[in-house]
Amino acid sequence: MSTNSIDIYKEIRHLIPSEIIEIAESDGYEIYAVGGCIRDLLLGRKTSDIDIAVVGDAPKLARSISDKLKAGKVAIYARFGTALLRYNGMNYEFATARSESYLPDSRKPTEITPVSIDEDLSRRDFTINALALGLTGVNKDRFIDNFNGLSDLKDGIIRTPLEPEKTFSDDPLRMLRGIRFAAEFSFRIDRKTLNGIHKNTSRIKIVAQERIGEEIWKMLSGSDPVRAMQLLLECGLMNIIIPEIVAMHGVEQIGKHHHKEVLLHSLRVMQNVVNNSEDPVVRLAGILHDVGKPLTKKFIAKQGWTFHGHEVVGARIAGRIGRRLRIGRQNLAKLTSLVRLHMRPVNLTSDGVTDSAIRRLMVETGDYLDDQLILCRADITTANPRLVGKYLANFEEMQRRMGDVEARDKMRKFQSPLRGDEIMEICGVTAGPVIGALKGGIEDAILEGKIPYTSEAAREYLLEIKDEIINTDIEKLRQEIRNRSKDRRSINSGFQFPEDEAGGGQ
Repeated sequence: MSTNSIDIYKEIRHLIPSEIIEIAESDGYEIYAVGGCIRDLLLGRKTSDIDIAVVGDAPKLARSISDKLKAGKVAIYARFGTALLRYNGMNYEFATARSESYLPDSRKPTEITPVSIDEDLSRRDFTINALALGLTGVNKDRFIDNFNGLSDLKDGIIRTPLEPEKTFSDDPLRMLRGIRFAAEFSFRIDRKTLNGIHKNTSRIKIVAQERIGEEIWKMLSGSDPVRAMQLLLECGLMNIIIPEIVAMHGVEQIGKHHHKEVLLHSLRVMQNVVNNSEDPVVRLAGILHDVGKPLTKKFIAKQGWTFHGHEVVGARIAGRIGRRLRIGRQNLAKLTSLVRLHMRPVNLTSDGVTDSAIRRLMVETGDYLDDQLILCRADITTANPRLVGKYLANFEEMQRRMGDVEARDKMRKFQSPLRGDEIMEICGVTAGPVIGALKGGIEDAILEGKIPYTSEAAREYLLEIKDEIINTDIEKLRQEIRNRSKDRRSINSGFQFPEDEAGGGQ
């Protein structure tokens, strides 16, 4: 790859308005377009974040540009000598060309020293990001490539400009960035650079969980999250970041009985999910759906390996992982629901499943139903074509029935047609277990197909059941409410795919 393939200066001028360059020039600043925007242009990728290296006081220049262009508030990070300015829908980060010093137990620089552009580029994480184009000053219009970044872009190589051990020891987050770039761009990591990651894996412990979570989220959102996960496993970082995934590795055998390699299966499921969804939460659920198996595996004579309750245990583990990665409350709720319910759609593919069972699943999955079905379909990884055909045929029949049920009963947004205050008014009772029991009775009747999903039918049914429930012992009502909640989660969760020709269960 060379800059001859595109007019890099012309492309950069499309991204950086001439007025910004003119202000920098008139103020006497030497500035450069650097890093990701250069790399992405050369790779033919779009970018909305522009990095500008400034030989001098970058925050002062950013303020001057903002004042003269009336561009609004500038975010200043004085400790790092950087400033962020949003203008015409683009993010411009101005950073003082600098060198940095670090303490052993922190990735935050203790000392920042202004330097030349050449020294600044030498401290960059990877050669493909150590590219610069002069926009003003002595190097105006000059393309700078001191570390053969163009060659590495052409050959698809991730390599550090300086010694990898120094690069990763100073800022361990760069190890995750290198893995993300390798997966996203389908590049390979240079052997020396990979060795540097291996030697510094423990340094990732000094990085804030928020920053680790951000990088993992970007990997999950990228073009090849499966390769990113494989690289994390290969270099040993997964042992520290998500050791629960590493725990899925390994196959135990007793006699002729062995279970599938859960980690390999999970990676295959994740790839199946990636083929059908760009949602990072669903992709994460793909690799974590069986994360509860190591803690629930049990060998039963004449039956083989079982993993009863692994989906419930897995949901708890997935919750801990999600909180550790700081994925947010809404994403956490979705992740744990997908893992907890990942067996339910499979259980509904057998003959004799009632519309009631389908309704209950649709109610429990709610807004996540489509994603739940993607995950369940992805979980079919058997190598036996006959079994794949059978599973998919059953799965498609279940989806067809779900479509019928949804169209008929509108179950995706199911809730009792009568609110608690309406029930209290009709029955003349106050809030308490009685209201929960009455409301639960109405919901069960709808889910079981006894009454239509309408307010009128719910009121009529309420009048039929209210006297019996109101006169029931309070403690008995509480137990019935607990049982109802348990029953709604009790569709056979111990389902196991039949063994395929390889002799492994799911």
